[in-house]
Amino acid sequence: MGPTDMAEVCRRLGARRGKPLKLLPYPLEVPGPFGLWIATPVVDFILYQQETTNAHQQHIIAHELGHIISGHSSDDGDEDSWYEAFPDIPPDHVRRALRRTHYETDQEREAETVATLLLERAAVLEQVALPSRTPRARRAQQALGEQQDWL
Repeated sequence: MGPTDMAEVCRRLGARRGKPLKLLPYPLEVPGPFGLWIATPVVDFILYQQETTNAHQQHIIAHELGHIISGHSSDDGDEDSWYEAFPDIPPDHVRRALRRTHYETDQEREAETVATLLLERAAVLEQVALPSRTPRARRAQQALGEQQDWL
């Protein structure tokens, strides 16, 4: 599994929200956040640590999606060094995203819970592949249809 496993979730969530979600691997400085969600008026970016395992990247992306799905927002702050790292992204968007690291732990726990649910659901769907050749299999697929289309 890798970040592309969350790409379909991003595509569907972006379509539902009316704003695309772009995944960007980036060599984020350590220590620091492993991922960032940067919202702009026309597109949202999820930057994730490129210098880690695929499984960790998937978790980072799912965590940032957890913030989006949970309706978390950012507030103002001042991180001049990050503006230099992301010159193509307006400073106020970077500032709002980075302030999330100062949130109370409730929001981080909520994002982790959503990430866990997303990753568990993705793992289940990878394992469920029913052949649709028999009437019994078609009925099972119809019954699971809502479950398979989880986002």
